[in-house]
Amino acid sequence: MSKKHTEEELQQEQEQQEQPTELTREQELEAEVNELKQQVEELNDIKLRQMAEFDNFRRRTNKEKLDIMASAGEGIFKEMLPLVDDFERAVAAMNQTDDIDAVREGIKLIQQKFLGFLDKHEVHAIETEGVDFNTDEHEAVTTFAAGEEKKGKIIDCTQKGYKLGDKVIRYAKVVVGE
Repeated sequence: MSKKHTEEELQQEQEQQEQPTELTREQELEAEVNELKQQVEELNDIKLRQMAEFDNFRRRTNKEKLDIMASAGEGIFKEMLPLVDDFERAVAAMNQTDDIDAVREGIKLIQQKFLGFLDKHEVHAIETEGVDFNTDEHEAVTTFAAGEEKKGKIIDCTQKGYKLGDKVIRYAKVVVGE
């Protein structure tokens, strides 16, 4: 019996050794699941913080853009104010003098000053005299029978066009020969 008892004891010991191994494996898996859950929570927290940070950044940059747009023309308008002053002085001079030549000269000087201002800011008139009609720069207001040599060419300009750098800001209104 002692031999049989020993075999039973050995079998029970083996079962007990196996059982804790299974429990330990379950505990390991449960611990791993808990650790993964914690990592997911941390990553979600990081994601939410980054989304909030990005949203704040987007709002801040939009506000800065609006501020820049609101004050972008300020410098140009400040530079135009002396021209307004010159025009006011010219109008006052027209009312006080009979010397029309002096008034003409003053208006020409103001025009030159204004053209210099436009040139400084890279605003240039679009060429229309004697050039081919170009839909990228010109707007045909009418056509005029002008003979074969003037076909497709600009005959007259009814309103000057302007470019800011390379960008057309106002198309030249022209009469085109046909």
